[in-house]
Amino acid sequence: MNYIFLQDGFEEIEALTTVDLLRRAEIDIKMVSLMPDLQVIGAHVIEVKADIMFKDTDFSDAEMLILPGGATRLHRHEGLCNLLIKHNKANKPIAAICMAPSVLGRLDLLKGKQATCYPGFEKFLGESYVGGLVVESQNLITAKGPGLSADFAFSIIEKLKGAEVADKVYDAAQY
Repeated sequence: MNYIFLQDGFEEIEALTTVDLLRRAEIDIKMVSLMPDLQVIGAHVIEVKADIMFKDTDFSDAEMLILPGGATRLHRHEGLCNLLIKHNKANKPIAAICMAPSVLGRLDLLKGKQATCYPGFEKFLGESYVGGLVVESQNLITAKGPGLSADFAFSIIEKLKGAEVADKVYDAAQY
């Protein structure tokens, strides 16, 4: 199972484009609420009902963890931070877009890796920051921002299912 984490203020285009394209690729993905209930309100006041609650979920089946940008308090969620650290130690894939790579930087998960992020958050990536639009490095995929949501999702699809599946979804979406 793959998980994308939603907190009030998340970037809707980054989260929902990713979920949509992964589901088109027949990749199992669950939207996880980090809020007190399943309702999560995005940065542009689009209300989304998550699939599951963080507190009620056993992530032992997690293949990839995905962080959309916008929610600037992700690094304060202790459970999520512990999960990211554990996942990274196991060298399992993590994807983050926009400001979310800064969470990985704050958790010291970028050592020896390259990453990109939304302008203004580079300081949290330190020497790992290389710019670029979508950057794949070891177990990580990072992307610069909202306009790259589809590219980010296609990189995830390719990592999880291969280039052939990514190309089929790419063609079907007329991208």
